[in-house]
Amino acid sequence: MVAHCDPAAATPAPGGRLFFTSAGRTWWIAAAGGEPQAFDFHVPGQATWQPCGFLADGRVLMLSMEPRRDGPGRPFDEYYTLTPTHIWAHDTATGALTELTVRNRLAVFYTPQLVLPGERLLVQVCRPGAGQVYNMALDGSDAQPFTAAGEGLPYGFNLSPDGLRVAFHLASPSGYQIWTSDTFGGQRVCVAGHSDHLYFAPAWSPDGQWLAYQDCHHRTDPGHDWSDIRLSRPDGSEHRPMTEGQTMWFGATYGSPAARGGGSNCVAWSADGTLLFPRRLPGSRVPWEYQPGRPDTDHFNRDWHPERASGGTHICRLDPATGQEVALTGVAEGVWDFRSTAAPDGRSVAFCRAVTGGVPSLWVMAADGSQARALTPGSGPGGADHPRWWP
Repeated sequence: MVAHCDPAAATPAPGGRLFFTSAGRTWWIAAAGGEPQAFDFHVPGQATWQPCGFLADGRVLMLSMEPRRDGPGRPFDEYYTLTPTHIWAHDTATGALTELTVRNRLAVFYTPQLVLPGERLLVQVCRPGAGQVYNMALDGSDAQPFTAAGEGLPYGFNLSPDGLRVAFHLASPSGYQIWTSDTFGGQRVCVAGHSDHLYFAPAWSPDGQWLAYQDCHHRTDPGHDWSDIRLSRPDGSEHRPMTEGQTMWFGATYGSPAARGGGSNCVAWSADGTLLFPRRLPGSRVPWEYQPGRPDTDHFNRDWHPERASGGTHICRLDPATGQEVALTGVAEGVWDFRSTAAPDGRSVAFCRAVTGGVPSLWVMAADGSQARALTPGSGPGGADHPRWWP
């Protein structure tokens, strides 16, 4: 299937630019400022759209999702097996939108995990009772199992700088583990795994010598609010703790009952080999409190208690060589800075900012934290979240 988006959104302005999501739609905005532009895809029956990466030819990989088919109040994991999704390649120069992975479809729910060399994708295929990743051609043919059915739910994929190895975490009955493998799932190495630790979102250093990932003490923090940063060699031969005391905000939650949102924060590399992360103020407590022991019907499972909230978070830069942390944004009660991501050239950093009970706005600053400015207002039905730099 080939469709087109609104021509006004087809060709972004030159220079640094960012994608972000808001209220189920994908937008772009120039890092220098200006009006955000929505990607208006004229495809019927799609409830949400989000960007998922870039193909080698410059097209944007997009995921759309139809309205939920699981019904209100049913376990959320059924959402992944009953709701149809679609993967697309969007040419921003022409506005063309081409549906991918339509051949030999294995399930109704597909999500792209990683763009691979040789015009291939890693795709999460969710079927009743199991999630499994396949390495497949862009059209969906030649789907080869990357993971085995039933071994756990793998996600958080990241490609090595040389394009030869993949890092990911595997959610299994024995805990969240960090693994590396080749791009077809072979030659696997367990980098980190322990039943008392939830290891999450490995990311290759720019030189390919290290993996940075998060360590959440999930037994005492079932909502995964906080974590620490760890470094390991990709072969698991060396491990370095970078922070202590569960200082990184992990399970981002924001908004009010009328407009709530969230999603996992991930530690991010910059081009100079330093790390960006949201550091919490001592004693911080989020207003959306996780509720263990009850069915999770919305993949959120939290109750709103702003009267018990305290603290906040700010963006820090961490030098792995020295362990030195430098605050890039200020410290303020009730202000939550998160989702930091460095521009490809390392000269700018984008991040989100939300006040307690508010939706996030999109900000950009120089690499040293100066010249911080808001690109979007902290208002609207969903604010601005999940920024991603255009390469």
